[in-house]
Amino acid sequence: MTTENVLREQICLLAKSIFDRGLTAGSTGNISARTPDGGLLVSPTGKSFGRLDPATLARFDSAGVQIGGAKPTKELPLHTAFYDTRNCGAVVHLHCCHAVALSCLPDVDEDNFLPPITPYSIMQLGRVKLLPYFRPGDPAMGQAVRGLAGKRSAVMLANHGPVVAGKDIEAACNAIEELEATARLALLTRGQTPRLLTMSQITDLVTTFNVEWDT
Repeated sequence: MTTENVLREQICLLAKSIFDRGLTAGSTGNISARTPDGGLLVSPTGKSFGRLDPATLARFDSAGVQIGGAKPTKELPLHTAFYDTRNCGAVVHLHCCHAVALSCLPDVDEDNFLPPITPYSIMQLGRVKLLPYFRPGDPAMGQAVRGLAGKRSAVMLANHGPVVAGKDIEAACNAIEELEATARLALLTRGQTPRLLTMSQITDLVTTFNVEWDT
């Protein structure tokens, strides 16, 4: 089992990797993970992913009471909405460029945000729900996630950024990076009638890899 100290280091290492590769900028984005005792470690408010300190991550006990660390991100209700409705071990929210750009376009499918360009977004994310714009920090974002009743592991906040829940911190980070990569491919091929995966190919992936595919 991963110890809390190892988890703290892992959160900061992955966050810095995300920042260093330009997947979120400035002090944007937030990240959280379940501790071995059922509590949470959460990135502090206003802190850059490139400079998180393992010792100052906000620490919550299993009852949701903060017991240490700095003030948590204002998007904490967004994270807890996933933990309360899904069996997940980590949640990541970024402001990555291509995903946000795609969310601003008028003809994007709200129920299936990413086009089926490669198998990997399907395998790691299932169907991504595009949620409407909310003011940053608005608790209504969490309410919108709760309204999905745990049926989606990933959502895209319009004009804002993606949020992904995973079984652990590494899985959540891998999945949100796949979301951004697929959004980039969607923009690169936009208007060029790309050859997408067929419904039978998608069904094969969903069946073979036991993908959650809410309909």
